[in-house]
Amino acid sequence: MTTRGFSSRFSSLVPSGLPTPTGWLSAALVGVYVLVVVGATASLADAAEACSTWPACSGTLNDPAVAVAVGHRILAGVVGLLVLIAGIAVLRSDADRRTRAAAALALVLFPAQVAVGAFMATSPSLAFAPGLHLLVGIAIFAALLLSLAWHLESETGGSDAGISTEELEPAPLEEDESSDTPVTPLADRSLGVRLRERAFAYFRLMKPRLMWLLSLVAAAAMALAAANGFAVDVPSIVYTLTGGVLSIGASGTFNHVLERDRDKRMSRTNDRPLATHQVPKWNALAFGFVLTGLSVFVFLQTNILAAALGLVAILFYSIVYTLVLKPNTVQNTVLGGAAGSLPALIGWTAVTGRIDVAALLLAALIFVWTPSHFYNLALAYRDDYERGGFPMMPVVRGETTTRKHILFWLGATLAVGSMLIWATDLGWLTAATTVIVGSIFLAMVVRLHHEQTESAAFKAFHASNAYLGLFLVAIVIDAMAL
Repeated sequence: MTTRGFSSRFSSLVPSGLPTPTGWLSAALVGVYVLVVVGATASLADAAEACSTWPACSGTLNDPAVAVAVGHRILAGVVGLLVLIAGIAVLRSDADRRTRAAAALALVLFPAQVAVGAFMATSPSLAFAPGLHLLVGIAIFAALLLSLAWHLESETGGSDAGISTEELEPAPLEEDESSDTPVTPLADRSLGVRLRERAFAYFRLMKPRLMWLLSLVAAAAMALAAANGFAVDVPSIVYTLTGGVLSIGASGTFNHVLERDRDKRMSRTNDRPLATHQVPKWNALAFGFVLTGLSVFVFLQTNILAAALGLVAILFYSIVYTLVLKPNTVQNTVLGGAAGSLPALIGWTAVTGRIDVAALLLAALIFVWTPSHFYNLALAYRDDYERGGFPMMPVVRGETTTRKHILFWLGATLAVGSMLIWATDLGWLTAATTVIVGSIFLAMVVRLHHEQTESAAFKAFHASNAYLGLFLVAIVIDAMAL
């Protein structure tokens, strides 16, 4: 029987009020993610031991573990119905072959997931069952995500081919833009005003907007280390966060120096201190080297591995990302995500003196989150990046491809988040945060596909910030409670 013939037998399951499968795929995707996250928490493993029969449960609902198991099975039934409806909605639509194949794969995998869950309930002593249950759940999640991304691409996409990296060049500078004369005259201002403005210019070189989030990454890593039995004292926290702030400041300063000419071409960056000559180039370089030395010195108060990673972070962002990746490859954002992931390793090693699985998973979370975050900004400033000569994804591959990749990387972010919860035994606060804020992030990205405006891109960008920030805060709180 063909897939269209199969779906027609169940067409009555799909209400006709929804114009496209987008709503059903989104609902099924969120539902499966809830199941994955619940399955990643330690409480579900305890529930499997308390309820060792399937499909009914032999225990009483007065037992919290039994209540969790029963609730999970009821939720699985509801989500299974959503997956069935979403799959049929896609199969009976005019979606292309790959979209239909991904939806069909989800339909096939869900019964397999139910079977693994039943096996885990009736054989709780098998150590591999929870991990297999989680992996199959992530596979279903991935299949639905692919189907949604490809469906949105065909439904909302255009033929914006973009510009090849080889043809992309920075726009020519106007004469007044290339002048060495400071934009803002200071001679008529008081000494106090000039000093405050100069101090603020140096502060801007340090890219302070990046500091809070990357410092939160390091703090989450330290909290996870403490939850795993490592001793964390106040001096270690102060040294790690101070060294991190100095490291970010040094990286930002070198980035300002190396991109000063391109910054003049972009409306987003043409007011930066070196683009406007508020700070001379050599002064900025000296400032960057001072911050680098201070950062390494402060990190050394914890251990040499943390100091080495801090120096690697500065070198990677300043040289590898700024000079090599950003101006030369469309994958600059993806590969550059390694710089943002290093604070996770630094925070962990500052406490433990080594690198472990939990630190690598937290670093992986930042790595896969970066494209889903920054591609939104690249969409909003597409013309700006083209003037600057940067081969960002929207410039080289077009906006349709960029929106699709945002959804791909968002899915990877949510999947790695659930794996982090599973590997570190984090609790319900982290689980609820990734589900609720992740769903909002997903909604903003779907909205971006349909609206395709600068405003929608900024909303998705802010949603990405909210997701990671709140997820990291939840990790810190949950880890402290362990």
